[in-house]
Amino acid sequence: MSKKPKRPVSERLKPFVAPFRVDGGSEFHLKLYKTGERGGLDKEEGEKIIEANRRRLSELQEKLYAQNRWSLLVIFQGMDASGKDSAIKSIFDGVNPQGCDVTSFKQPTAHELDHDFMWRAVIALPERGRIGIFNRSYYEECLVTRVHHDLLQKEKIPSKLISPNIWNERFADISAFERYLSRNGTVVLKFFLNVSKKEQRERFLGRLEQPSKNWKFSMSDVTERAFWPRYMAAYQDVIRHTSMPFAPWHVVPADHKWFARVAIGSAIVSALEELNLRFPRVDEASKEEFAKVRKALENEGKARVKKPARAVKKTKRGA
Repeated sequence: MSKKPKRPVSERLKPFVAPFRVDGGSEFHLKLYKTGERGGLDKEEGEKIIEANRRRLSELQEKLYAQNRWSLLVIFQGMDASGKDSAIKSIFDGVNPQGCDVTSFKQPTAHELDHDFMWRAVIALPERGRIGIFNRSYYEECLVTRVHHDLLQKEKIPSKLISPNIWNERFADISAFERYLSRNGTVVLKFFLNVSKKEQRERFLGRLEQPSKNWKFSMSDVTERAFWPRYMAAYQDVIRHTSMPFAPWHVVPADHKWFARVAIGSAIVSALEELNLRFPRVDEASKEEFAKVRKALENEGKARVKKPARAVKKTKRGA
């Protein structure tokens, strides 16, 4: 009896990707996405999927690097303590560091503020064959800057260009930029780690209780909790206006860190599977050259094994 053929990887992972993918095909409402979703899995099942995704991502990244045609940009956004850092560490564990770069975007420096809001992200884009990971991104300029309007003044934009329409203009600029990237071989995947305010509180308390995590705590993180409704409204607007088939958002349930890693890893592996990555083929001329080199190396080994025997001088006793 013949064995049942295995389903493609992307099809097996679809239940952990499709429910959270937003590509602009329908109206988006953030409140419809539950933060505590677990996809019908328990943690043990989830850990097995996470490990399988790690192995497959490592294999795909090697082909991506060798083929040197596509690049992958992965963007992580979320409130403080949503699990961005730990997700990056877990999902990309095992990926060759030579083919992967992580950029964390903090508060803009004076030098960065002398440029347009996209500049610092553009210079950090991944080269062909590489994976670029943005821990926060240019989307901060439609989130934090929108919640705290005074930050716009620090960007030194001419006052006549700052109008109530500036956010829609930025959405349009970002979408045009991401379309441009996709047309040039960069796959863009965006993840919003959707954590509840209650879970964020628990994680902040955990940081205070564990000395090894005290360094992660900042009073400004707690201060920002007062603006939670405004942040959620800003995220909804960002996702609603910048979700496109060529640069989809994934609204990832983040109250359970292990399931967030299942969903994110599954989306990344599925996207790379669709590229049909292959190791470069060697042309016939190169194969002939390789055959000559192989023969020379093999002959070199034989010559080393067959050393000429030493001539032994025979002498008579008593001579």
